Amino acid sequence: MAKREFKLVSIRLDEIKPSPENSELYRPILADDPELIALADSIRAHGVQEPLVVTEDYYILSGHRRYVASKLAGLDEVPCRVANIPRLVNLRMSGAGEVNDEFIKLLREYNRQRVKTREELLREAAIDVDPEQAYQSLSEYRQADSKKRLKGRIKIEGKKRRAEISKAKAPMLAAVKKIIFDNEDHWPLSVRQVHYMLLNDPPLRHASKPDSTYQNDRPSYAALCDLLVRARLLDIIPWDAISDETRPVQTWPVYQNVQPYFEKELENFCQTYWRDLMQSQPDHVEIVGEKNTLKGTIHRTAYQFTVPYTLGRGYCSLDPRHEMADRYRNSGKRKLIILMLGDFDPEGEDICHSFARSMRDDFDITNIEAVKVGLTAPQIKKYRLPKKMTAKETSARREKFVEKYGENVWEIEALPPATLQEILTEAIESVIDLEAYNHEVMEEREDAHKLGVYRSIAVKALQ
Repeated sequence: MAKREFKLVSIRLDEIKPSPENSELYRPILADDPELIALADSIRAHGVQEPLVVTEDYYILSGHRRYVASKLAGLDEVPCRVANIPRLVNLRMSGAGEVNDEFIKLLREYNRQRVKTREELLREAAIDVDPEQAYQSLSEYRQADSKKRLKGRIKIEGKKRRAEISKAKAPMLAAVKKIIFDNEDHWPLSVRQVHYMLLNDPPLRHASKPDSTYQNDRPSYAALCDLLVRARLLDIIPWDAISDETRPVQTWPVYQNVQPYFEKELENFCQTYWRDLMQSQPDHVEIVGEKNTLKGTIHRTAYQFTVPYTLGRGYCSLDPRHEMADRYRNSGKRKLIILMLGDFDPEGEDICHSFARSMRDDFDITNIEAVKVGLTAPQIKKYRLPKKMTAKETSARREKFVEKYGENVWEIEALPPATLQEILTEAIESVIDLEAYNHEVMEEREDAHKLGVYRSIAVKALQ
């Protein structure tokens, strides 16, 4: 804002005009306000010590309270500094005009030091914030994918309907539905999980073809994918029962305006608290899963204990291992315990060993204990998992695996999610101090009560 020039003059009170915008920004000045009456007494005894500031057309920029107090004190005129700026511009014959934008900003500046209510601060902020800059800042925060232009359009030609599910598919459909609804607590399932659980008691892919038993091959998997698509389109199987972790979808948390966003934030206020339930444990515990299909099962178990987990998708890259090493060192715990889940095959066994060895040799973590909690040879025997696959001939680790375990292999998805969750829960409980954990759970209950009180107070204030 440019530097203003002022001239000091004495102006009659009946020529000075309060600025209407002042009452829009700030609370009204009441004649019975004890502080205003005290100010009037002071002015009556000592005069106006600080001149009012007015515009060229005698609208008050600073001194609305001194103006009212001077009237109460019985003064006829008061000292004023006149700024070289008018309140009204573009005056017409009628005397009306437009309020000068610079006048509004200067009015705000003269009241910067006063003690204000929350509502006054909000109204002032509306003057301070440039709408164009605010919108530009909001826009720049988002990714600029929208700048990409579509180079071509697809012309949709013809019409294609999917075939209805025939009676011959009834046995396979019944087996699929049983697996899906028996595991409803673990939705969404992946197609891969359904596939491997079907292999435990394989149905016929086609009721009239005795040689069409469901197998661990491409035709069977393709038949399952097609059946699930048609069953979901016909509402035989709910859409939220199946997910595809390998094809992530990104959406944006957009709102039509500020109000619903604020209401949602208010609803979630103090609701996202997590207490570190592992803080009292002597050891740092982490979970590693070999593949994305394990995410649902691992997540449901890990969050109950606030144990971190990593999904490796095969041989895990270096970054997740580095992050785990940092978490362990930052925890200050005596030992790193890694609970691992993967297939029972040459690669699955080697992945677990390779991960633990890397944590020791690449990141110098010597006090480390790695445990494969599933899938293991004893579990295969305990749950009587059928033999459906043999180790790949092309595997570089096949010979060593076959020598130790035989040629049969099993995918970890062969275990129902509930069984795998139970196994993982037992594994976590076996390596932690349960008494310390239960104490943290009780403390979290107390935390939740405190947060409930804070939230109630804050929400009422914000509303």
